[in-house]
Amino acid sequence: MKNFVIAITRTCGSGGTTIGKMISNDYDINMYDRELLRLASEDSGINELLFLNVDEHVKKSLLYKVSKKVYQGELIPPESSDFTSNDNLFNYQAKVLRELAEKESYVVIGRCADYILKDKPNVFKIFIHACAEECIKHEMERLCMNEKDAAKHIKKMDKYRSEYYYYHTGEKWEDPKNYDLSIDTSVLGFEKSVQLIKSYINLRMEN
Repeated sequence: MKNFVIAITRTCGSGGTTIGKMISNDYDINMYDRELLRLASEDSGINELLFLNVDEHVKKSLLYKVSKKVYQGELIPPESSDFTSNDNLFNYQAKVLRELAEKESYVVIGRCADYILKDKPNVFKIFIHACAEECIKHEMERLCMNEKDAAKHIKKMDKYRSEYYYYHTGEKWEDPKNYDLSIDTSVLGFEKSVQLIKSYINLRMEN
């Protein structure tokens, strides 16, 4: 089978990361999420802690709320004062994703991978979502939160992801036109969602 990439975009609490792990196990391929930060650090020579700090703290920034900087594939050179900017850290993550797609099959969670890899063959763009009740229940169990705090956390995370996606792609995060499949896990559950994704991949790979 040719190399392929499963790019999963997910709403908070919908189980997208869990589904990604299940698929990576079934296919015996890597799944990249936070691991991508280490790879981008190695590629750029930028300290991994800087990537981690940006990943954690940029959620509190106004950056994504007031502007956009659509990814075009460029890299800022080391001699530039913007070398360690948020934009360039994103650019190096994108560079790693594109290079990995030439070498191996993998699952990637978030990171605007559906947009970054849109010109690559055999990229399967999946949007995972669920009803509010199921998302809240999932986050209450995962984070040991009460219902009110879980609902607040979900709203904050989904808002951030939407703004992050628009900033780097110029597209709307929840627009179904950006994806091959949109799956409601509160209807199908995790196991059947995985089966649906794998069936879709098999059909596509037959062509």
